[in-house]
Amino acid sequence: METTLIQNAEIITMNDQLDIVYGDLLIEDNKIAKIGDDLTNDIHWNTRVIDGTGKTVLPGFVQTHIHLCQTLFRGQADDMELLDWLKKKMWPLEAAHDPESLYYSAKLGIGELIQGGTTTIMDMETVHHTNAAFEAMADSGIRALSGKVMMDLGEDLPSALLEETEQSISESIDLLNKWHGYDNNRIQYAFCPRFVVSCTEDLLMRVRDLSDYYNVLVHTHASENKEEVSIVEDRHGMRNVEYLDYIGLATERLVLAHCIWLSEREKQIIRDRNVRMTHCPGSNLKLASGIADVYELSQQGSSISLGADGASCNNNLDMFQEMRLAALLPKPYHGPASMPAKEVLKMATTSGAKALGMENDIGSLEVGKKADLFLLDLKNFHSYPQETVDPISRVVYSASAQDVETTIIDGKVVMENRDMKTMDKDKVLEQSNISIKRLVSQLTNIV
Repeated sequence: METTLIQNAEIITMNDQLDIVYGDLLIEDNKIAKIGDDLTNDIHWNTRVIDGTGKTVLPGFVQTHIHLCQTLFRGQADDMELLDWLKKKMWPLEAAHDPESLYYSAKLGIGELIQGGTTTIMDMETVHHTNAAFEAMADSGIRALSGKVMMDLGEDLPSALLEETEQSISESIDLLNKWHGYDNNRIQYAFCPRFVVSCTEDLLMRVRDLSDYYNVLVHTHASENKEEVSIVEDRHGMRNVEYLDYIGLATERLVLAHCIWLSEREKQIIRDRNVRMTHCPGSNLKLASGIADVYELSQQGSSISLGADGASCNNNLDMFQEMRLAALLPKPYHGPASMPAKEVLKMATTSGAKALGMENDIGSLEVGKKADLFLLDLKNFHSYPQETVDPISRVVYSASAQDVETTIIDGKVVMENRDMKTMDKDKVLEQSNISIKRLVSQLTNIV
């Protein structure tokens, strides 16, 4: 049995009582075995000991909307609104992907996520070569739900992205059969229709049935952009979430990214159907899409988690930045106490775990749960003084991704003292440059 002891740390558990423990945390194999004052009597000669003196231990962040396939496109499409950004930049770039470029795009994103304390993601890939992204997830040690994007409708799509419905379904099922449950459920599959605009009703209804049959999640976008909402209304006579409810997709297995432009009826559907919503404030601001009213939705009892979206529409995958934005944006409209730090940290941890149906395994530091966690070193100018300050406030309002020192996923140290243990950082950076140069040179051939 492999054991790891983190000694003498400030441990923000994020349990129901929001307990903060000053002491030790013991990991046995891939689970948290004990949390207490002094656990040195519980270790043996080959236990890995991590000195947590002056450090803060947190449950790993859970980001519920990521596009690893787009990490390679960071900086390629600034200062554009959503539909132009998709049609003129993202879709042609995604169509140019090959297995090698997708593998290194995923590795680049995963490296950034791990270095920023994110241990679990819900990811949406592109149409082709998704197996390469799953291989990157498997190699890196991250916990992930992912799936190939599904697109069988659209006049403005590159031909390489437009699928036949049967092909989209068949490839998705093949990937599910190969990867769902990999490595003791560290990797799982989710069906990923891109959004209503690029999917036929036949595809969406079959995804509904497949989600029920396989008992897996459905991950899609909804109501991110005003023009997108108008397209759906013109086509179906109802708005996004209303339409998804009409065809039976609005269930507790549905995870919706963005949800900015919602009617009151749609907000009620999200609450009543227990649909899971992902808030992506950084991406929504950069694409000028708008600001989701997470305060009202949370007050109504909706489950809301956080995600950075893609590095091509946010330019980073930093949960600390997303937490800060999520905390600050409601305040001018609903008052300074409308989104306190503890609620935002819940969005980044326990609510994310709940959105993925993994609340019994991850999201908080409790005995019996998976050992997904990270250590913060907050001994620095930007996060001091420490005395008499609420530890959760320090994390949400003062800490940054650069403060993450060590990250553990499924009991395995994947980064220690900022040194990546599951990938060759220099190689990933080098191959990322080579890959994006190759893809950009091919864009004139993508039609």
